Order: sequence, then structure tokens, then C-alpha cells
Amino acid sequence: MSTLTRCHWANSSENMAHYHDHEWGVPVYDDLKLFQKLLLDMQQAGLSWSIVLNKRKDILESFDNFDPYIMISYDDEKINSLLNNPKIIRNRLKIEAMIHNAKMYIKHFGQTVSFSNFLWSYVDHKVVVHDIKVPKDTPTETDISKRISKDLKRLGFKFVGSITIYAFLQAVGIYNDHQNDCFKKR
Repeated sequence: MSTLTRCHWANSSENMAHYHDHEWGVPVYDDLKLFQKLLLDMQQAGLSWSIVLNKRKDILESFDNFDPYIMISYDDEKINSLLNNPKIIRNRLKIEAMIHNAKMYIKHFGQTVSFSNFLWSYVDHKVVVHDIKVPKDTPTETDISKRISKDLKRLGFKFVGSITIYAFLQAVGIYNDHQNDCFKKR
């Protein structure tokens, strides 16, 4: 029986391996799923992805599956309940930024402009495959992640620095950053 070769980080836990094998790097084109993933990646700032992944179910439940149309109605009472929820990442700045970003999402992408088209247009709607021989070959940001970050900030989004955006682009399959010997590279 042969063992699959995965990206180095995916072997740290069963949860990470499952995420790697079934989600990370799989191209996403659905507007709402892209927005949801962006908010999850915002949670990672200053933390390891495994912390976010382990809390993901509770985060999604607590934030109404990141439905921006529900999130825009969050009031001080809801924010306080989130801040007192030990099952999620309780960072006031992140919580307020997610609510703010829900408002910006509806303002700019809601019903008329595709968030997916906005993001994928930076790469001519084609997955960018990076040559990752060893983990240190993986950059933390690119010119594209810097431009998307700058453009999202110009639209009023928060917590969307270029490193966060780069991780997001990897996660949603805009970048294929699987290591060359990883079974998911193809």
C-alpha cells in the first residue's frame, strides 16, 4: 500500500490532511463561498491556520455561515455575544472588520457585480501554478496579492493585507501552490 505524498504542512494532523486533500487549492468560483473563505482567512492573521480550522465549524455557526445579508444587521448585543463565545476567535477588531466587510461586500458585489469575476480577473480567469519544489519556495505575497489587497482596501475592506490575500488565493485555488511532488499538484 502506497502513502500519498502531500504538501509538508498537510501532515501535521488528520484535520489538516483532510482540508488539504479536499479543499485547499480547489478552484472556487461561487461569490458567497469566496466571501466566506475570505472572512475565514481574516481570522488567521497572527494565528496558525490549524487554530482557525479547528474552530471553523463554531465560527461559521456563530457568524450565520458568514451570510453578509444577516451579518450587516449585527448590533452591539450580537458583538458582545461573539466576544463572550469561547468557541471562536474572540478578537474585537476581527469581529468588527468581518461585519464591516459584509457591508462592503454587499455595497460592491451584492447582486450586480460578481466577486468571483473580480478576483479571477487578476489572473485572466486561469489558475496560476507556482513551481514549489520545497516549502521555502512558497512566497508569502506576490504582485497580484498586493494589487488585490490594495484594491479591496480602496473599496473599504479591512484586514485584507497582501499576506492574508495570498493565503486566500492559495486556499481558493486561484494559486496552485501544492508542492511539485504533492498528489494534488495535478
